[in-house]
Amino acid sequence: MNHVDEIKIDQPALSFEKSPESDEEHRKRLEIEELIAQSENHNIPLNTLQKLALTPYGLVNDNLRRILWPQLAGVDVNTLERAPTLGELQNHPEYNQVVLDVNRSLKRFPPGIPYEQRIALQDQLTVLILRVIKKYPNLRYYQGYHDVAVTFLLVAGEEVAYAIMEQLSTTHFSECMQETMEATQRRLMFIWPVVNFENPELYQFLQRSTVGTLFALPWYLTWFGHSLNSYKAVVRLYDYFLASKMYTPIFVTAAILLHRSSEIFKEDCDMASVHCLLSRLPEDLPFEDLLQTSSMLYDKYSLTVIEKEVEVLILKEKEQRIAEEKMLLERRKKLTRSASTNRSYSIGHWLPNLLKSKSLLVTTAVSIVVGVCAYYYKNQYLAAGIS
Repeated sequence: MNHVDEIKIDQPALSFEKSPESDEEHRKRLEIEELIAQSENHNIPLNTLQKLALTPYGLVNDNLRRILWPQLAGVDVNTLERAPTLGELQNHPEYNQVVLDVNRSLKRFPPGIPYEQRIALQDQLTVLILRVIKKYPNLRYYQGYHDVAVTFLLVAGEEVAYAIMEQLSTTHFSECMQETMEATQRRLMFIWPVVNFENPELYQFLQRSTVGTLFALPWYLTWFGHSLNSYKAVVRLYDYFLASKMYTPIFVTAAILLHRSSEIFKEDCDMASVHCLLSRLPEDLPFEDLLQTSSMLYDKYSLTVIEKEVEVLILKEKEQRIAEEKMLLERRKKLTRSASTNRSYSIGHWLPNLLKSKSLLVTTAVSIVVGVCAYYYKNQYLAAGIS
């Protein structure tokens, strides 16, 4: 691992401050502890456990999550495999990229932990990730995967975290780990029918802005782990997602957009403004309310109906693209015909004057536009964990 001073970090720091336990959290913790004490081998019936994870405050604290997350993920903690050493995995083709991403994730670890412990956690995280993609060669590592893995590592420890990530990689994250992001991009489009059903005005505004779904990509790829500063919010969301169907992050995203509708309407209706707003999640999002809204939306709208709406959207986009290409082709033809008509004029007559009077302005303008776009998109892709 590189020395900490040599590591470039572009991720938000997680806040690990422990807030006092509320009366409601206290009551739920006691309820869960009693269920664990009364159950055989601490195994709570799955439907009961899912209900606990979905309802307000989730599994309350990491001591309970350490026991219950493996159960939610379908992991048998009595049949865990021995972890290989980092040296045994150094020949893996993804090794360098994984190490690079793990080095960039220092802010996802609790502040103030001893240097040796931090290095040990980084090594464990690297091994965990490489074990999964080595065991499943058909799965492709993506940047952001480490954000998910580090959360399970911090809560459950190396062996259990690996078992959970192995399970999730073949279920919830299987689309994200395909050869290309095509399936993931298509899945993100599920946001739009849900928003349209609930708030057509908001949907029309977002479509006119041409914002697309890039703002939501890191949310979906990392279960919001990359984009939130509050550790407590991250693990609460993981309670919810572990107890839910694999596409639930789509409905949480829709719930966030609906919640922020008045804020969105205040922005200029253009891609840059709206994307800039949406890609930064507020610190004070009422996640318990949002998760209730997400569950309501999931129950309310059939995935089959949403899929059909997405097909219509894709068809419209294709038709629009064809129309734009046809229009561009017609313009080129007109320009060609116009150029042919004016061939009697000597190029030498007007080219020097154009170069003197206008070309500098044109070149400068184009350079500025290209530079701004490059800078803007570079930062957005970095924010999404993509380089």
